[in-house]
Amino acid sequence: MILSIDIETYSSVDLRSTGVYPYIDSPDFQILMLAYSIDGGPVDVLDLMGEHREYFPKSLYDLLLDPAVVKTAWNAAFERLCLSRYFGVTFPVEQWDCSMIRGARAGYPLQLGLAAKAMGLEQEKDTAGKNLIKHFSMPCKPTKTNGGRTRNLPEHDPEKWSQYIEYNRQDVVVEMAIRERIVNIPVTEFEQRLYCLDQKINDMGILVDVELALNAIEMQETYVSRITQEASELTGLDNPNSVKQLLAWLDENGQSSEKLRKSDVSEMLDSKTLTEKVRRALEIRQEASKSSVKKYQAMLNYLGEDQRVRGLFQFYGANRTGRWAGRGIQLQNLPQNHLAAIEVARRAVKSGNAGLLSLLYRSIPDTLSQLIRTAFIPKEGHVLIISDFSAIEARVLAWLAGEQWRLDVFKTHGKIYEASASQMFKIPIEEITKGSPLRQKGKVSELALGYQGGPNALITMGALKQGLTEDELPSIVSKWRKASPAIVRLWANLEAAAIEAIERPGYWVKCGKFLRLILKQKTLFIELPSGRMLSYLNATLKPSKYGNGKMSIAYQGLSQEKKVWGHQDTYGGKLTENVVQAIARDCLAEALVRLDDAGYTIVTHVHDEVVLEEPEDSVDVEKIDKIMSTPMPWAADLPLKAEGFIAKFYQK
Repeated sequence: MILSIDIETYSSVDLRSTGVYPYIDSPDFQILMLAYSIDGGPVDVLDLMGEHREYFPKSLYDLLLDPAVVKTAWNAAFERLCLSRYFGVTFPVEQWDCSMIRGARAGYPLQLGLAAKAMGLEQEKDTAGKNLIKHFSMPCKPTKTNGGRTRNLPEHDPEKWSQYIEYNRQDVVVEMAIRERIVNIPVTEFEQRLYCLDQKINDMGILVDVELALNAIEMQETYVSRITQEASELTGLDNPNSVKQLLAWLDENGQSSEKLRKSDVSEMLDSKTLTEKVRRALEIRQEASKSSVKKYQAMLNYLGEDQRVRGLFQFYGANRTGRWAGRGIQLQNLPQNHLAAIEVARRAVKSGNAGLLSLLYRSIPDTLSQLIRTAFIPKEGHVLIISDFSAIEARVLAWLAGEQWRLDVFKTHGKIYEASASQMFKIPIEEITKGSPLRQKGKVSELALGYQGGPNALITMGALKQGLTEDELPSIVSKWRKASPAIVRLWANLEAAAIEAIERPGYWVKCGKFLRLILKQKTLFIELPSGRMLSYLNATLKPSKYGNGKMSIAYQGLSQEKKVWGHQDTYGGKLTENVVQAIARDCLAEALVRLDDAGYTIVTHVHDEVVLEEPEDSVDVEKIDKIMSTPMPWAADLPLKAEGFIAKFYQK
């Protein structure tokens, strides 16, 4: 039996800034209504608040508890957690099937309205629906007109309430219509197991050092206040934080600029012709706008009563590869920490000693930024074990392409930057030391060129800032490609296989030893070694924009830059990047499941890294590394290596 559900709720806590866990922990949290359908039948709405309010029927409650009944919803985690909180019971995640995740696996966006639109369905999350949510599901501002109330109830506007009920009903109709389109796309048993583990990790959360976070926020605010006053005195501006005022001042002082984005400020600071006054004004701007420190506030927003933050991962958040996306604090883009004596810096912040911090380190915002990771800690009597895969994407790329010299490197010493430079410049690897300019060229090439990138990719990866000149970049690209012929062939072969699959719908096309492609119902599928499929919706061919008589590949998806749904172009290198990152994700997924099966407590993970919380008297890092490094059942000859360490706080 299938029970399709959608609920509307109320809480005075802002869901967007806190996530679902603090939202449902609010004392005033309520479920306002519940729309449901049994086995695709008519959709009923249970009104729990209106004039004709109903009690929750036992028959429906029994269906929620019945392990034989599959509960489905769009973003099922929300329904599962809200209903668990409402009834005071735990509804096992294994009994839930999330239509949003099914849609993501099939290549559709995570938003219900966008997914409906992409499928050509009429209903979508329109402005009227958003207004109803704002009216009934969020606190309202007290005014004379509304009698000073802080919440709108059904009796305050029965007509709008009736509209809200129909909106709730329609969401289930749309969810079922979407599900009908995608339910036949296979989901492996492993992927369903992984989704359940993801929910377990989200429910577990990780402990935050609240004192550290609070002091970091206070130090930042004090510092910004001081340098803002300095900027005001330096420039004579009423508000030196005003972009308009500061741009005008810069123009008057011989430094014109159209914008003051971070990149613009950094570029201007690179100039050697700035006056001391202008340079200092720009430095203050840069320091005051260090946004990464805001993550401390995000931690406090997401904080539960037990000082753990939860719900930090979106399963299948990157539906092109299936990788996780961050939510709230965004663990995927935390600043790295390179501080000397990091424990000393951490103690200074935790004790509120700003004077010591400024004495030891040049920049308070930069220091606070580098300490963000350290705000995540283990519970008492426990430690964190941090273990990550070494150069996972480079290893997967070499394995997938069959680039033998690279595989030999990863099976032995693992010094890929040195080995790459040795291959590129025909110099013995022993002569390429850690400080060698050639090693630097090997490193930036490895980071930038694996997915068919050219000189611009090297620049994006910081080649110019590392001392390379623009004139030598094309030569570096050429040398890297000559040293990696199997990878270059992989780009071409994967693009050719995709084109052939689109031209021959319904036929499998092999690409190398490990990949297969097929076009079914206008969707291009790439089957990974794990058996998982990558989906490219409405894949088609069109004349290349370069006017060379060749065809290029297009599909429908969300653009990375503006998150707009529409046709996207792709090519061999980009497809290779998708496949490599997807396989690397599958390696992490296997490791997570193995660690969970072995009884370890996973509190977080990021791309190639796993963080465990374990009793300090029973830690075996070598065992954990061995679990992660054990070959995958579908990639026995992929050379994996994991290295871990024990920490009192999270660090990179």
